Amino acid sequence: MAKKILVVDDEKLIVKGIRFSLEQEGFEVTCAYDGEEALELAKETEYDMILLDLMLPKLSGLEVCQQIRGFSNVPIIMLTAKGEDMDKILGLEYGADDYVTKPFNILEVKARIKAILRRAAKPENEKEPPKTVEINGLRVDCESRRVYVNGREINLTAKEFDVLELLVFNPNKVYSRENLLNIVWGYEYPGDVRTVDVHIRRLREKIEANPSDPKYVHTKWGVGYYFQG
Repeated sequence: MAKKILVVDDEKLIVKGIRFSLEQEGFEVTCAYDGEEALELAKETEYDMILLDLMLPKLSGLEVCQQIRGFSNVPIIMLTAKGEDMDKILGLEYGADDYVTKPFNILEVKARIKAILRRAAKPENEKEPPKTVEINGLRVDCESRRVYVNGREINLTAKEFDVLELLVFNPNKVYSRENLLNIVWGYEYPGDVRTVDVHIRRLREKIEANPSDPKYVHTKWGVGYYFQG
């Protein structure tokens, strides 16, 4: 079954080029040209991936991303014409999974899409027993990819869950930022270790009662991060 991708950009030539290239790869592509339209489409249809421009009419890409995160964990790649690092990180702050800076090579965009979809895919023949762990009020269910703190479900993005899952199932093992980047995002990921810091910070804001004095995800200064329940 074809993967569904929503492409959102107010530059129609860019959208046309992306759509043509993705349809050649067998993807089912829907297009939107402003933030409000994108948000409505995301509510109506369950997409496998959203390519979302940062600068949009009506609602900005960041506003759209933030609102989508209220009801969906669909992978989101931000498209931005701005080159400043903080703009890229800001996209991740709002729950994006990745970003691509314009002008981009469509081959790079397709590689990012495929990498994220590959990691999100679950083999149908997977016979492993479901992994669930509960430590000190935190429950991580890897089969349903759901997280609960003291019985309350916490809405994590795909990458936030991947980071937490890795740390929880390897308690007290310290992972450097470089290791986390390579394991969770993959060796082909062109981003830098600040991506890891952003996700750790967002994760703590969601699961920790006091993010500045974490109970679960700890920092070993100068080395990396580890889980201790």
